[in-house]
Amino acid sequence: QVQFVESGGGLVQPGGSLRLSCAASGVSEFTFSRYTMSWYRQAPGKERELVAIITSAGGSTNYADSVKGRFTISRDNAKLTMYLQMNSLKPEDSAVYVCKASLSSMAYWGKGTLVTVSS
Repeated sequence: QVQFVESGGGLVQPGGSLRLSCAASGVSEFTFSRYTMSWYRQAPGKERELVAIITSAGGSTNYADSVKGRFTISRDNAKLTMYLQMNSLKPEDSAVYVCKASLSSMAYWGKGTLVTVSS
């Protein structure tokens, strides 16, 4: 059974940093390397928002305007893991962060990890 599990969320002060991880299980390194991976977030009362995306080869990334220059998406196919390094966090970054893996018409979602930015 293919699963994706996020970790690394928590409470952080404004200006702080967190690194989120999304670890896959039930897939081979070859299959994982073919997934386009992305991070989404959803804050209470708001629609789900695409935060960052990284291609299967890791050669191309894209970010929401709201996080450009502060967040960095990366992946380690050998570890079946994707990351989101979040720096200079703001209160408006508070949300549940969810990872998504896509391949052709298939999509897998994790259950999310909560990030709270507050003093």
